[in-house]
Amino acid sequence: MKKQIVWIMTDSTRFDMVGCYGYPDMKTPNIDALAESGVRFEHAYTTQPVCGPARSCLFTGLYPHENGMLGNCMPLGADIKTIGQRLSRAQIQCGYIGKWHLDGGDYFGYGVCPDGWNPDYWYDMKRYLDEMDSDEQRLRSRLGKTALTGEGVSAEFTYGHRVADRALRYIDEFAAEDFLLVVSFDEPHGPSLCPQPYASMYADYAMPDTPAYHDDMTDKPVYQRLWQKTVNPEKARRPALFLGCNSFIDSEIGRVIDRVHEKLPDAMILFTSDHGEALGAHGLNHKGPLVYDEVARVPLVFAGGPCLKGEVFRHAVSHASLPATVLDYMGLEVPKSFTGESLVEQLSTGEKEQEGQAFIEFNRYERDHDGFGGLQLMRGVITDRYRFAMHLGDRDELYDIEQDPFSTRNLIDDAQYAAVRDALHDSVLQWMNKTRDPLRGYQWKCRPWRPAYAPDWNVDGWTRQYENEPGETRQLDYHTGLPMVESSRKK
Repeated sequence: MKKQIVWIMTDSTRFDMVGCYGYPDMKTPNIDALAESGVRFEHAYTTQPVCGPARSCLFTGLYPHENGMLGNCMPLGADIKTIGQRLSRAQIQCGYIGKWHLDGGDYFGYGVCPDGWNPDYWYDMKRYLDEMDSDEQRLRSRLGKTALTGEGVSAEFTYGHRVADRALRYIDEFAAEDFLLVVSFDEPHGPSLCPQPYASMYADYAMPDTPAYHDDMTDKPVYQRLWQKTVNPEKARRPALFLGCNSFIDSEIGRVIDRVHEKLPDAMILFTSDHGEALGAHGLNHKGPLVYDEVARVPLVFAGGPCLKGEVFRHAVSHASLPATVLDYMGLEVPKSFTGESLVEQLSTGEKEQEGQAFIEFNRYERDHDGFGGLQLMRGVITDRYRFAMHLGDRDELYDIEQDPFSTRNLIDDAQYAAVRDALHDSVLQWMNKTRDPLRGYQWKCRPWRPAYAPDWNVDGWTRQYENEPGETRQLDYHTGLPMVESSRKK
């Protein structure tokens, strides 16, 4: 049997913008059918709720603080390997078609295919713009109102349609080979360009009214209250073109899925989104340093190949598990540096599903622009029951998902939750240590609600060096000049 993976991804599709997650107003029949025929993860989470950093973990297996992409417009570290590089070096064909956002070239990219991916199919947004006949066409491609004018736009003019076209050609060409194909749509991310009838499909629609839209932000971090002042939440609740584009791109996804079913009977299909979108919840818009469902929770569906049919997994799972899953399914060893665990056994047998946790971080929205709060250092974890977040220089957060699913009551100082809070705190500190977070320090340990911890110049007094992979030169121990014996050790 051929080992073929078609990884389909959108930008900014939050979990409740997909019908199969229990939201029938959302018209996404192709993704819904995929979930019905496969496995749906009910509680999947991004690793950093902003485009580039979120994608950096998806395609390297390393968290943003590990791979160098602390924000948008920051390239991956020169020594960081993508899963395309790991697979192609094992003689497995790899194609990446669509938005990349990992080369430091701002939103559009540089148009240059990175190592590990088939250059004949490379199609980032810079290459899309280069196809335009004029500056006027470029401008039309960046203005959402283009879709609402009398002239409108055709599907063929959109980036998403052209991405899908290339995906179909790739599938046709490599149908007889093992491969990984990533189909990375920019849509429904703004400008949300889409043809009729999609552009008008949600003209009178507002996102469902939930307690999150009535959050008075009492006891919330200062940055959230500042952010809230810049937003018209009622307007943000009515993202007609954004939702229309979401349904449009589902139709393009359907074209790809149909071709997979036609040409690749044994292929495994994966669908997810890089992060969510606030859409006025908690009085906020867009995405950022948040652990709220609207921004951090994403759809995640697997189907085909070894996957069970019609299964729903309800425990928390992180995007960090996806690169490990791809490598494991393709028969490659999962690197020691990966924190996420493969989901292959769970997908095929239902076993190994257990109470989960998803670590989440934030550093800054973007290197190039001020605004968006500037530097916002967050480290946190979301479990089946709780959300916990630390914000350096601001108020920390704890929510009981069972009692408060919309995260309106911050329990960080509630004595009844002190033991839970402290345990979550310790797990985040351990994760930061394990992943060699370059921004770790006593400031994360010494929180105002945990007086037992005192500042210490030596922090915890450990040295943590990178644990090399087989075939790599062993790092040297600073004190001896000899190859290190233990990567983590007391100084």
